[in-house]
Amino acid sequence: MKVSHIINSDSGGAGRAAYRLHQGLKSLGVDSKMLVQFKASDDRAVFEPDKTLDKALIKLKISERLDALPLQFYRGREGTNFSLQWLPDGMASKVSQLNPDVVNLHWVCHGYLQIESLAKFNKPIVWTLHDLWPFTGGCHYPQDCQRYTDSCGACPQLGSSKDWDLSRWVWQRKAKAWKNLNLTLVSPSSWMAECAKSSSLFKDFRVEVIPHGMDTQKYKPIDRQVARSLLNLPQDKQLVLFGAIYTSEPRKGFQLLEPALQSLSKSGWKDRIELAIFGSSQPENPIDTGFKYHYLGRFEDDISLAAVYSAADVMVVPSIQESFGQTAFEALACGTPVVAFNATGLKDIVEHRQTGYLARPYEIEDLALGIAWVLENPDRHQKLSQRARQKAEQEFTVELQARRYLSLFTELLSPANSPAPK
Repeated sequence: MKVSHIINSDSGGAGRAAYRLHQGLKSLGVDSKMLVQFKASDDRAVFEPDKTLDKALIKLKISERLDALPLQFYRGREGTNFSLQWLPDGMASKVSQLNPDVVNLHWVCHGYLQIESLAKFNKPIVWTLHDLWPFTGGCHYPQDCQRYTDSCGACPQLGSSKDWDLSRWVWQRKAKAWKNLNLTLVSPSSWMAECAKSSSLFKDFRVEVIPHGMDTQKYKPIDRQVARSLLNLPQDKQLVLFGAIYTSEPRKGFQLLEPALQSLSKSGWKDRIELAIFGSSQPENPIDTGFKYHYLGRFEDDISLAAVYSAADVMVVPSIQESFGQTAFEALACGTPVVAFNATGLKDIVEHRQTGYLARPYEIEDLALGIAWVLENPDRHQKLSQRARQKAEQEFTVELQARRYLSLFTELLSPANSPAPK
């Protein structure tokens, strides 16, 4: 079987998830290839643009900037991640050259894949959802907005009050271009699957839930003292871990974690806890958590990330909306309990009081209570750690994920599922 994955990059959160699936399928004998705009790996089965001019334009992010140009007319969109995907891309010819049996789409924005290109592939398409963009009018996370269940328009993220705006235009382009696609959707979480099923664009398409997978031989517990020594972290403190590329991004919830930690610092934990942050650089303006903190920087390789997770006593993922929660399941594999809100994709990863703590959304005091509950009892913490590792081994291995995808691909390619001749 030949599978072609299309994704903006093989790095970053979605890129790493897609690359793991690609490797998992290859280990099962699948002829798996990736088409990317930005290539980070040295994998020969990952193809980036080969023309010098194309590479130069990508490096300058010309496509991304051109794609976003129409957004300049909307004053309310500052800080909003919004993709229009209107630029021609030449992707159909690239897919034709590879001639896959199945096209597996992933995160394809920032001007990479034009909405209208999907119908040109003439192959069964499986779309792995990494956020909600595929079924919205352009936003990646709609927050409290439910307009994607109708036809978008009057988009709050654009600061628009008009029904006919860019979000309606994007929605209508999707509705027209994807109406007759041979398309199956795969969501890594039950929450995002329900969102897709409730959307006006995908309500008539098949939606499956297959959690992301990882190599649990790379993501595994490392001796805590060794991990802390490698990262120059204190041995005599309980470490709370938080990870995000941008701590200032509201969706990641640091603005909720900060007051939760301040509350803990005033209630007897002042000299017992320190905070470690990875994925982002130290900001110009210092944060105020009530505790000493350590910025660890950004890590790309699995072994370093496993050391980061293993060094912590608890991982806090206070996201407001999360399609899955990759840092959460990586932490569990390393035997680190996770505290999160009982909402969105994280509900599928964290078992309340079994592998961590699910706080009431989005209550700061219950988040603080959850952190304290995980840390306060050493025997309980050890049991949480053991269950966390067990859950990762049972539910989140890349082999299990790849076998589920292979089963789906095989089913879609069976004669019974072939489209009727026109």
